[in-house]
Amino acid sequence: MRLLAAAVLLLQGSPPSISERHDLRAGLDTLYGGDFAAAAHYFAVLATQDTTDPAPVIFRAAAYIWWAAAQDSADFEAGRIDSLLGVAIRLARGDGDFWLATALGYRARERELHGHSWGAAKDAKGMRDAYRRVLARDSSCVDCYLGLGLYQYGLARAGALARLVAKLIGLGSGDAERGIRYMRRVAHGGGLASIEATWVLAAALAREAGRDRAGRDVLRREARSYVVHLAERYPDNPVFWRFLTEVPEPPPTRQAP
Repeated sequence: MRLLAAAVLLLQGSPPSISERHDLRAGLDTLYGGDFAAAAHYFAVLATQDTTDPAPVIFRAAAYIWWAAAQDSADFEAGRIDSLLGVAIRLARGDGDFWLATALGYRARERELHGHSWGAAKDAKGMRDAYRRVLARDSSCVDCYLGLGLYQYGLARAGALARLVAKLIGLGSGDAERGIRYMRRVAHGGGLASIEATWVLAAALAREAGRDRAGRDVLRREARSYVVHLAERYPDNPVFWRFLTEVPEPPPTRQAP
């Protein structure tokens, strides 16, 4: 199912010190609104205003990632995305751990999507360690838990090769329930990451529905409810509407006689 691949798009959010950056929020609203080209241009211009700031570079890459997802294409602008993330990682190494973790999370997703399990695992480990350092200094960084949730969930549901690589590099085995719990925390209480966490959570629940025959209808109903709200808020985003098309609506719950 490509839903989770499309969902593991943006490991984003921010610590409290930058959670109210309205310049980033404006671009993200454009991105989630489905105008991916305009969002990419917006963040490109924003990046020129402070060439040391990794955030606009990261979100410009994110705009192309969403644009690729809308086309259901793993190859769309793959070279540009990789180049932007490389630049962002270099900038972030001198700008603190939060943006470093965010950029590494993006690149881990891209490397896994293109079959580079070893590189994805190394980036995932770097992301995990950087987010943990942020939380050690500031436990109120709710948005950090999106990346950590994706880390836990992704490892728990990884294929055999990815699990082997994770073991070799010391990533552990992951915990799907903990990962979903972290995603819920950000979806309901995050800052810049709340929309992203809602989307990722819905995709994870849809995937879990395929594994849980007994709870399938409940999980699908919950997943769809999240995305219905996203589609109502951002009606021009084709990624949300495709999800609602691909994840069937469960039959109505029978009322007891």
